[in-house]
Amino acid sequence: MRRTELGHSSVEVTELSFGASAIGNLFTPVTDEAATAAVDAAWGAGVRYFDTAPHYGLGLSERRLGAALRDRPRAEYALSTKVGRLLVPYDEPSGDDLADGFDVPATHRRVWDFSADGVRRSIEDSLHRLGLDRIDIVYLHDPDDHAEQAFRQAYPALERLRAEGTVGAIGAGMNQTAMLTRFLRDTDVDAVLCAGRHTLLDHQALDELLPEAAARGRSVVVGGAFNSGLLADPRPGATYDYAPAPGPLLDRALRIKAVTERHGVPLRAAALRYPLGHPAVASVLVGVRSAYEIQDAASMLASPVPDALWDELRAEGLLPA
Repeated sequence: MRRTELGHSSVEVTELSFGASAIGNLFTPVTDEAATAAVDAAWGAGVRYFDTAPHYGLGLSERRLGAALRDRPRAEYALSTKVGRLLVPYDEPSGDDLADGFDVPATHRRVWDFSADGVRRSIEDSLHRLGLDRIDIVYLHDPDDHAEQAFRQAYPALERLRAEGTVGAIGAGMNQTAMLTRFLRDTDVDAVLCAGRHTLLDHQALDELLPEAAARGRSVVVGGAFNSGLLADPRPGATYDYAPAPGPLLDRALRIKAVTERHGVPLRAAALRYPLGHPAVASVLVGVRSAYEIQDAASMLASPVPDALWDELRAEGLLPA
């Protein structure tokens, strides 16, 4: 599987990467055995980049991912986690965390913290949960409403950690493009993780984010290539960005699917391959909850996609020129 160095760092990522939010019990439970089997299947498929965060299942994702990777050769894979939400234990835990999307007991509360001390504490906590000796990539996680603190305190803290050699690469991960573009312009991040904004249905990243990254020699990791489900299986009731897909978007997805099928290509294959068509994109991050899902993603990404398919999508007005 193709590997690419992130920005000007020496951290390499594979073109397909493992998103570990689902093994933090995103929306529905996943067993420990299924989580381990998913990581094992990813490794067998050649995936060597794994992404997690404290937010995912109140640390469950980090614990499971670290356990599944612990006996793997550490030099052979890259691991990223995120900072910005500290996990603070409740004195008297009760209920569940489904209000924040994770089917786990509400043992902790999330506290937004993009201070320099918060960054270091978050990384220390993540290393403890992961049980690993280092984290290769650290992203600022969803700093949308904390821009001033993120740029003035959290980012400089990450830059110092990179200079010390504590982490290999730094960046920011968000569901929007405007602030990620600002990170590319105003800081020395190695990469940004952009979720859902460079897909067959959403082309926002093409306006400024991707050209800026390419011009500056930075990398983009693209998440949400299926837009949370619509591009995996477009049908009534399918979700787009974790909400029921509006009718016009469903119709557009079905039109794209019709084109891909005329060329003998599964829609999932085109959805995964499309982001990698831009030179700034280093990896496509796929959320995985089972061995089957990562094996399917690897198989889809390996499927050939003819240039004629992209030409027809452009001719139909379904992709920008």
